[in-house]
Amino acid sequence: MRRPLVLSIIALIAILYFGVIGVGLRVKSLRELSEIPTFAASNEAELRRMAWTPPAESSIPAGELGDSIRRGQAIFNETPLFASHFAGAKISCASCHAEGGIQPFSSAVVGVAATFPQFNQRAGHVISLEDRIQECFVRSENGRPLDYKGPEMRSLVDYIAWLSTPEPDRRPYVGRGLVKLPNLTPDPAHGQQIYAAQCAGCHGQNGEGRPHVFPPLWGPDSFNDGAGMHGITKMAAFVQHNMPQNRMGMLTAQEAYDVSAYIHEQPRPAFNPAYKKY
Repeated sequence: MRRPLVLSIIALIAILYFGVIGVGLRVKSLRELSEIPTFAASNEAELRRMAWTPPAESSIPAGELGDSIRRGQAIFNETPLFASHFAGAKISCASCHAEGGIQPFSSAVVGVAATFPQFNQRAGHVISLEDRIQECFVRSENGRPLDYKGPEMRSLVDYIAWLSTPEPDRRPYVGRGLVKLPNLTPDPAHGQQIYAAQCAGCHGQNGEGRPHVFPPLWGPDSFNDGAGMHGITKMAAFVQHNMPQNRMGMLTAQEAYDVSAYIHEQPRPAFNPAYKKY
């Protein structure tokens, strides 16, 4: 009894399958066929292009420029070690601009040089890339400004420029900035629970972090209250897409807001008003 039933079901599926194909292939006229959208040659070429990749280390030139790029890379990834005279916090540029500045939606710096000069809402005036780097040092690094003509500034600019080297045979970089989250009402008490479960293992029960591995999120060695990450909305956008590092994207937007609000409530250094122009 079951064999005829099975054969009937197979026959019905076959009829539906070929019927759908027939409808899809049926064209009433050549004019209708000509109206089916096709990719332009430029779009087809775009589809064939490979995804963006960071420039190879071997592409760093020899000589003074190459030395500057490598110095900038070192400063970017280990700021307290290679720019200790200017960094007060135990935080590196790569703590916020992850993977050496190339991780998508973690304020990546790829291509950012071409966006300057630009109007900066916080500063209230047009700023250069160098000015923006200063902001990071006096706010996120809780330090002091670099010498505009000094080797540290020159090297960071050269490193960012090298990361942004045009690659005509590849697609443009996608993922600068942060993800867009809806406006939500945070619950810091719930955020404390999320922090204990998802964040404390790396950043410490008291937000102290682990030097050279995980940055402190509050306390004397963290960013000051003038840093962008002190803003709940900005931190939530960073956290939701990038944290925890081994399970990126596991937190909901609400959970990201909650844990960011909890971190926001913790003690940290005050921004030095002497640097308010940055």
